[in-house]
Amino acid sequence: MNLLKHELRLLFRQRLTSLSLMLLALLTVTSILAGIAEVDRQRADIAAIPAAQNEDISAIASWIDEDKDPGSAAYYSFHPTWDEPSPLAFAAIGMRDVSPYILRVRALSLEAQIYDGDTFNPELALPGQFDFAFVLVFLAPLFVIVLFHDLVSGEREARRARTLEALPRGGRALWRRRSALRFGLLWLVLAAPFTTTAIIENVGAAPIALILVTIAAYLFFWVGLAALIDRLRWSSVANAATLSAAWLVLVLIVPTLANVAINRAIPVNQGTEIAMANQEVVHGAWEIPREDTMERFYANHPRWSDSEPLGPDFHYKWYFAFHQNGDEAVAPQARAYRQGLEGRDAHARALGWVLPSVGVQALLTRIAGTDLTAQLAYQDRIRAFHERLRNFYYEYLFYDRPFGKDDFDRAPRFGSS
Repeated sequence: MNLLKHELRLLFRQRLTSLSLMLLALLTVTSILAGIAEVDRQRADIAAIPAAQNEDISAIASWIDEDKDPGSAAYYSFHPTWDEPSPLAFAAIGMRDVSPYILRVRALSLEAQIYDGDTFNPELALPGQFDFAFVLVFLAPLFVIVLFHDLVSGEREARRARTLEALPRGGRALWRRRSALRFGLLWLVLAAPFTTTAIIENVGAAPIALILVTIAAYLFFWVGLAALIDRLRWSSVANAATLSAAWLVLVLIVPTLANVAINRAIPVNQGTEIAMANQEVVHGAWEIPREDTMERFYANHPRWSDSEPLGPDFHYKWYFAFHQNGDEAVAPQARAYRQGLEGRDAHARALGWVLPSVGVQALLTRIAGTDLTAQLAYQDRIRAFHERLRNFYYEYLFYDRPFGKDDFDRAPRFGSS
């Protein structure tokens, strides 16, 4: 214990070491506060949904109640969906800063509504946001380099190495002790603010423990790399330059090149192309016989085939039928788009077994529920809700049931069964 206290005093006498640890602590706290601010903003947006929705529906219902038209009710009413951030989202914002976490949908064609803003843009997602995951993956290795590049070489250049190795409990024990102390301080500076915030955010013990282990493992990789470079007995400057080059290659260059290679190997069209294709089918329905539209709709949805035949006047059931046909026409494109994204994501995760920076970032977003898998799961919930919404309005449309103000209260709500 006395040896550790002595080493700790020696360590903090080094101004660069003290400043580095304080700077890392400041960056860690700042990143966590930035993550909390972003998550709180998203939660506030979601919390404001019910009041805004009630105001919107009240305005529509006031004039819908006059003619009892279910088609107008279905056409003009928007219904909100949302993706609540997990308690751990503050640590790894992931895709939540480039993908919608609130989407208001109508009973019209869904594909255009989902992809009109292009849910996923890999180019925007690549840099990431300034959060705890960014500090850990991109910045923490630089502080490892600062603290470890001259651990042994600095003493050797000062001609103290032989003397230190000759002392009792010197030699390898001394270097292990100093390495462990530096490693422990780096881990503590990262882990303490994260753990405190995670407990306040009611994160479970298992995710906290897993991330603490991940922090240690990632730091250990860079400490081990510094130790390997030091065994070459180069100068401190050469060690720092070599480790900096390794950081540049392993954290920036190779992941970027790998991302480009994955994107070329698995080509994926933009989601806006699906939205445009959907709209082409929808708009084209005005140019084809209405009977053809209904025949195609009833073939896929026989539940509504006992509806009365269309008359000469406009009927909203025909309008909603060709919107549904539009969704089904682009369904293969939507599946291919999703499979392409999932393929890219699987290749990126596989790359994480080779590149620690990629692996750690993927693991943090997976635990935090902010990765592509979580975004696609949100889309699945939207699709399930949209189906319930369509069926609700179809009950009125296809059987010519009047739709009054009170019927809005019977409409399905997102998040309820």
